[in-house]
Amino acid sequence: MLRLICRAKLHRLTVTEANIAYEGSLTIDDKLLKAADIIPGEQVQVVNLNNGERFETYVIEGKSDSGVVCLNGGTARLGAPGDKLIVMSYALVDDKEIKNFSPKVILVDERNRIKG
Repeated sequence: MLRLICRAKLHRLTVTEANIAYEGSLTIDDKLLKAADIIPGEQVQVVNLNNGERFETYVIEGKSDSGVVCLNGGTARLGAPGDKLIVMSYALVDDKEIKNFSPKVILVDERNRIKG
């Protein structure tokens, strides 16, 4: 059996921009994407801790080490600069692999820099 498991999580990102004119998606600093092993175009689930909105979109690579987290297109209506987000990526994992599986959790500070 395959189970849908949280594979990676970027925890408490701070929204830096919202751009309604863009064609959609979520721009995230490339350094953060690499740390979480999330690739451009990958589908993610996003939770806005400020307003409770939950939505799915895909990620776009932002400039590395810029701290950018930009809600684009329709998602710009689901948050505002300063809001805190949790971004999660999921994977189908076989029951045999689950015992040795643990998600990557990347914690960030107020400027979207990796803690630790």
